[in-house]
Amino acid sequence: MSVELPYRSLAVDLSDVRYLYGPDSVVQSGVAVGALVEFGWSASAIYPGTSRKFWVHVPAQYDGAEPASLMVFQDGMYYLDPQGAIRAGIVLDNLHHRGDIPLTITIFVDPGVFEDAAEPKNRNEEYDAFDDRYVNFLLTEIIPQVTSRYAITDDPARWAICGGSSGGNCAFTAAWLRPDRFQRVFCSVSSFVQMPGGNPYPELIATTTRKPLRIFMHAAHRDFQWNERDNNWLASNLRVAAALAESGYDFRLVLGDGGHNPNHCGTLLPDALRWLLH
Repeated sequence: MSVELPYRSLAVDLSDVRYLYGPDSVVQSGVAVGALVEFGWSASAIYPGTSRKFWVHVPAQYDGAEPASLMVFQDGMYYLDPQGAIRAGIVLDNLHHRGDIPLTITIFVDPGVFEDAAEPKNRNEEYDAFDDRYVNFLLTEIIPQVTSRYAITDDPARWAICGGSSGGNCAFTAAWLRPDRFQRVFCSVSSFVQMPGGNPYPELIATTTRKPLRIFMHAAHRDFQWNERDNNWLASNLRVAAALAESGYDFRLVLGDGGHNPNHCGTLLPDALRWLLH
C-alpha cells in the first residue's frame, strides 16, 4: 500500500530550522490525562552518593486488568515538560486516547546529581559509558519500584528505552547489552562520539549476530562538527544507521535539518512511538 505525503519545500538555510508540532503534541479537548507519580531515589548502590527524581506516567486507561508495556526515558523531566521541546506526557495521553499504541506505563528518570559537589552532575558518567552499569541500575533499582505497584509485562519486545544526545547512546547501549529486557529503542541526535574510545557501534553491529531490536533513529544535518573530520556527530550517527541497514536490523532513520537540538525529535515522537511500539 502506497502512502502519500504532502509536499513540503526544503529550507535553504539549514542553520536554525524549526519544525512545527502536530496535533499529537498539544493538549486536546476530551483526552483523559494520565496520572503522574513522582519518586525520589538517593540509595543507589551502582551510583553511590547520587540522588535523583523519576516520574511514572500511568495512562488514564490503565486498570491493572492486563499487564502494560513499559517504556523508559532518560533526562526525565526535560522530556515531560509540557512547555518543552518533547512534551512526552501530552503525546502519551493523545496516543493512548486514540489507541495508537498499546497500553504503556512510562518511567522518566533524571540523571543523578551529587549534593554539594564541585561537579554535581553525573549525567555523562551514566549516559556516555559503554558498560552495563546504567541498564543494571534501571533493572535493579528503578524499575522494581514500578513493577511492585503496577502490572507490567515481562515480554522484552514490549519494553522500550528512549533518549536524546547522551541519553540516546545510553538508550542504545542499554538495549544492546540487555536485549533480553529492552528490544525497542528510540535515540535522537545521539552523542556516540562522546563514548570512551569513540563510537564502538559500527564495528560491533557488523561483527555481532543480529539482536532482536527495533530501533528508531533521528539525526540532524547540522549536528556538532557536521563538516569536520574528527568528532563528527552527524557522521557518527549515519555510520550506526548504515551498519544497522547492512546487518538487516528492523530500524528507521529520520534525517532532519537544523542542529543539535530537541525540536525535531519532539515533533517526531508521536510517529516514532506509533512505529516503534506497534
